[in-house]
Amino acid sequence: MHMASTQTSRIIPCRHTPFPPASAESPANGKGWAVLRQVGFASFYRHNRSGKRFSVCVRRSYAEPNGLDGPGFTKKSQDGSSSSAVEDDQKEGLVLGTQRHEGPASLAGFHLIPQSGDAKVTDSYTKVPSGQEHATPDTEENILARITFNIIFVAAEVAPYSKTGGLGDVCGSLPIALAARGHRVMVVSPRYLDGGPSDKRFANAVEVGCPTKIYCFGGVQEVSFYHEYRGGVDWVFVDHPSYHRPGTPYGDVFGSFGDNQFRFTLLCHAACEAPLVLPLGGFTYGEKCLFLANDWHAGLVPVLLAAKYRPYGVYKDARSIIVIHNLAHQGVEPAITYDNLGLPPDWYGAVGWVFPTWARTHALDTGEAVNVLKGAIVTADRILTVSQGYSREITTHEGGYGLHELLSSRKTVLNGITNGIDVNDWDPSSDPHISSHYSLIDLSGKVLCKIALQKELGLPVRSDCPLIGFIGRLDFQKGIDMLLSATPELLQDDVQLVMLGSGERQYEDWMRHLESLYPDKYRGWVGFNVPISHRITAGCDILTMPSRFEPCGLNQLYAMRYGTVPVVHRTGGLRDTVENYNPYAQEGTGEGTGWTFSPLSRENLIAALRIAVGTYRDHKSSWEGLMKRGMERDYSWNNAAVQYEQVFDWAFLDPPYVK
Repeated sequence: MHMASTQTSRIIPCRHTPFPPASAESPANGKGWAVLRQVGFASFYRHNRSGKRFSVCVRRSYAEPNGLDGPGFTKKSQDGSSSSAVEDDQKEGLVLGTQRHEGPASLAGFHLIPQSGDAKVTDSYTKVPSGQEHATPDTEENILARITFNIIFVAAEVAPYSKTGGLGDVCGSLPIALAARGHRVMVVSPRYLDGGPSDKRFANAVEVGCPTKIYCFGGVQEVSFYHEYRGGVDWVFVDHPSYHRPGTPYGDVFGSFGDNQFRFTLLCHAACEAPLVLPLGGFTYGEKCLFLANDWHAGLVPVLLAAKYRPYGVYKDARSIIVIHNLAHQGVEPAITYDNLGLPPDWYGAVGWVFPTWARTHALDTGEAVNVLKGAIVTADRILTVSQGYSREITTHEGGYGLHELLSSRKTVLNGITNGIDVNDWDPSSDPHISSHYSLIDLSGKVLCKIALQKELGLPVRSDCPLIGFIGRLDFQKGIDMLLSATPELLQDDVQLVMLGSGERQYEDWMRHLESLYPDKYRGWVGFNVPISHRITAGCDILTMPSRFEPCGLNQLYAMRYGTVPVVHRTGGLRDTVENYNPYAQEGTGEGTGWTFSPLSRENLIAALRIAVGTYRDHKSSWEGLMKRGMERDYSWNNAAVQYEQVFDWAFLDPPYVK
C-alpha cells in the first residue's frame, strides 16, 4: 500500500464504544479495516503510581486519492462548514472502544489501514482519566510530551548581560522561549567586566568551581565558569582576564580589539567543555546535545566537534547548527594564525580561505587566510539565518560576501526563521517608558505619546504633523548616508524627523549639522538610550529603515507592534516582515502593514515616504487599518521557537554531517 503522507491530527475525546466487528464494513466496498498490530504506550506506565485509571484511544483515518472524504476525516460542505467529531464518530465508527483492564491504568491501541487504495494516514491519541471519557481535552497541557533536546547556545553577547545589537536580543530571548516548551537549555557567553556599574548585571552569577584548561594559542589557558539559573535557562559565563576591559564585547573607541580571535577561540573551546563538566542542577548536559553557534564568534564549535571530539568517540551523537545573523562578519585572520585555534594540523582545509586577486593588499600577497565562519558552514549539520529572505540573499553574489557558492552547495540544509521580540518588554499597553498607554482596541494614547515626544525633544507640538523616526546604527549598512542626503529635500514638506543612533563620526556630525539647519523640524540624538527608543517608537507615525541589507531587523517589528507604520527597503528580513500596502485589496478595505521600496536610492526613499505621508494626511481610515494590521501580528518568540524545533528535528534525522 502506498501512503501519500503522514501527519498528526487533532486530539479527540475517547468514548466507550464496543469494538466494531469485522463485518461492520464489507471489504468489498474498499473501506474495510484490518488490525495490523497493537500499539504499545510504555510511557503511560509511569502513571501507575498515581492510583488513577486511564484509558487510551487511537484514531487512524485516511483520505482517499480521488479527493473524497474517507472514514474518519471531517467532512466539509461546499460552504466550508464541517461536521462535528462526534457525528463523524457515530456515522463512521472509527473511534475504537477502549479495552478496560483492572489496575491503575488501561491501554488500548490499534494500527488500522484501509485494505486497498492509496491513502493518507493520520494518527491521534489521547489519555483520559477513568470516568471522564466524554471530556474534550483540546488544551496544550493534555498533549503528550514531545521530543525535547539538550540545547547549548554559544554567543558573544546575550541580553541583558551584554548587548550591542540584535544578536544579544535573540540569544537573550529565544533560549527562554525554548525552555518554556520543555527543552533543557544552556547559554554560554563571556563574562564581560569593565569595573563599572555594568558589572552588576553578573551579580547573581555564582562561580561553579570547575576550572577548565584549554589548549590553544601555543599554551594552556585556564577558564572558569559562572552560572545563573533564570527563566528556566542555565546562563553560563566563561571567565578569563581577556574579557575584563572597558568597551563593547568587540572593541572600544579605537576600533576592534586585536585579540578577538583569541577571546572567541577560548569561548568556543569552553562551550564544548561546559556540557561535559558542569553539574548544573546536579546533572551534566552530557554528550547528546544540540549546539547553536551564533555568528563567527562561535563558529569554531562545529569544527571542534568534528575535529577534536568525535575522533575519540565524544559527542558522536551531538549535532550543531550555525546561525548566521550577519554574514558580513566572518572572523578572517592571516593563515599563520591557524596554529592558534587548537585544531589538528590536517584540518586546515576546513577553515582555510583564499581572497580573490582584487581583494589582496599587494602583488606578493597570496591571499591565504583562515575564515572561522567558513569552517562552521562546512562542518555544521544545518545552517540557519534570521529570516527567509536573508537565507536566499546569502546564496547570491551580491549578498554572499564570497561565501555564496559554498552556501549554495549546502542549500538543502539552509533555512531562515524570522526573529521574534520580547512582547512583554515591547507592549504599548504596559510600557513603563512611554507617557500614555494604548492598545489595538483603544488607540487614543498614541497621539498623546506623540505630543509628549515633541515636547521632550523641543519640537513644535503639532499632532497633525507627520512625525518620521529612525533608530539604528549610523553606518553604511543601515543606509544612513541615503537618509541624511534625502533629509533636506524631505524637510521641505510639512513633516518632522527624529533620529536616534550612534556609529561613524561623520554621520554623527552630519546629524548635529542638520539639527542646526532645521531646528523646528529635525532632532538628532547621538548615542543610544533605551527609554528614548521606546518613546520614539510609540510617538512617531512612520519609522523608516533604508538598510542596504538587513538579515532580520527588529525595529520594524517594534514599530508595527506600537502602531507605527514602517517604510523600508525591500531586502532580507524587511521584505519578509513588512507587507506592502495595497489600498484596493480586500474589497477596498486594503491590506498590508507598511511600504517597501526597491532598488535603494535617494529618490525611491523620498517617494515612498511621501506616499506614506500623503496617506496619513488624506486617508485616515486607511491609515488606521495599517496601524491595526501591524499591531495584530504575532511577533512572540514562542512562534519562532516552534519553527526552531522543526529544524532541531531535521538535524537529528541524519547522522552527523562530519563524522
